[in-house]
Amino acid sequence: MIKAILFDLDNTLIDFLKMKRMAIEEAVEAMIDAGLKLDKKQAVELIYELYKEKGMEDQEIFQKFLLRSTGKVEIRIIAKAILAYRRVRDGYLAPYPRVRETLHELKMKRYKLGIVTDAPQLNAWMRLCSMHIDHLFDVVVTFDDTKECKPSGLPFQKALEKLELSAGECLMVGDWPERDIAGAKAVGMKACFAKYGCARTIENHGADFVLHSFEELLEIIGKEKL
Repeated sequence: MIKAILFDLDNTLIDFLKMKRMAIEEAVEAMIDAGLKLDKKQAVELIYELYKEKGMEDQEIFQKFLLRSTGKVEIRIIAKAILAYRRVRDGYLAPYPRVRETLHELKMKRYKLGIVTDAPQLNAWMRLCSMHIDHLFDVVVTFDDTKECKPSGLPFQKALEKLELSAGECLMVGDWPERDIAGAKAVGMKACFAKYGCARTIENHGADFVLHSFEELLEIIGKEKL
């Protein structure tokens, strides 16, 4: 019997990729206004190339971008970029539709709730607090807790340890089959594919259930009597 539901954070609770793209574009425009001699499209593409190399959570991405594109780092341009990025990020960061209501209903049904994310600890908590849903989770497992990324079993096992539950008593919800679904299934959890948050076409997701919208989770739990 399922007693707890674990969630990935980015693109499962938050439309992270859309927010990221909007914030990066605004930052690039600010750098161009500050004197950067580079086409906007080229600049955005270069930043995303760096993200692929360094990871989407890189805190010095604009410094590395300027160094690669111009050969030097100008602090004034960096400041403009960071301010523009934060302005968009802070204004946009919000959960997918019906996330808050669904989480509240799950709590009413006495399910324990948790987060298993590859994001650094501070970043994860800032996102949860910004959306005003931090109080709804019994456990939050981040990269800092195990120094391992999904699909490693360590983050999932850490969540089970904190919840004091077995793998068979937990359901994992995530948008990334190769990490969220594969990792959860490997340790013995049931898994739910958050299709609404996946930008790719996935044929073989390997999940037990599929969500086309977040609130469908309540229907799945009701029908399957988890």
